[in-house]
Amino acid sequence: MYLDFQKAFDKIPHQRLLSKVSCHGIRGKVLSWIGNWLKDRKQRVGINGQFSEQREVNSGVPQGSVLGPVLFNIFINDLKKGVSSEVAKFADGTKLLKTVKSKADCKELQRDLRKLGDWATKWQMKFNVMYIGKHNLNYTYKTKGSKLAVTTQERDSGIIVDISLKTSAQCAAAVKKANRMLGIFKKGIDNKTENIIMPLYKSMVCPHLEYCVQIWLPHLKKDILELEVLEKGNKND
Repeated sequence: MYLDFQKAFDKIPHQRLLSKVSCHGIRGKVLSWIGNWLKDRKQRVGINGQFSEQREVNSGVPQGSVLGPVLFNIFINDLKKGVSSEVAKFADGTKLLKTVKSKADCKELQRDLRKLGDWATKWQMKFNVMYIGKHNLNYTYKTKGSKLAVTTQERDSGIIVDISLKTSAQCAAAVKKANRMLGIFKKGIDNKTENIIMPLYKSMVCPHLEYCVQIWLPHLKKDILELEVLEKGNKND
């Protein structure tokens, strides 16, 4: 089951965050420094040269900072407290893992969802939730009174995962992005000598084919052929 925080880095309430930081033993001048770093921030909206009044920011950690992700991890560290299912956390994405073979298992998973919902309410956060899996029992899971959407495909840290756990969808998406970049090279670059094209290929195309490839490395022949055709085509060009 996939859980994703809504506007995760923007919603964290400062005072609740500082209380959790203090509970982790970070006190005194360091805690004061963190508090000073968070407070007195303001924001405004600008459209076509017109700006709104500035408003004080009372929640969220600055994105793009080194300290922001650390504070976020401290804030959600107790998320799995009291939850019987396995909880896997990475950045603002959370996975709830449990083998479900009976209605009793479904009810236990539903209890865990309720506990996570209670946690989110207490700490002023919100979840987007979806569950995925093959041969699932026809059980309607709910969170905060709303039925969970069912999906056959979900992105997990940028990798497309489907209910069969095959990687064809991810492979096709990677090939499509890589081909798009190659098309830009062919149309927009006149000098196609090796010393020009190869650095561009390595920096603009390879990242699409190599990102987390240890996870989605294709094993079906048709997927392998898609990648090989792309690589051979580049060498021929």
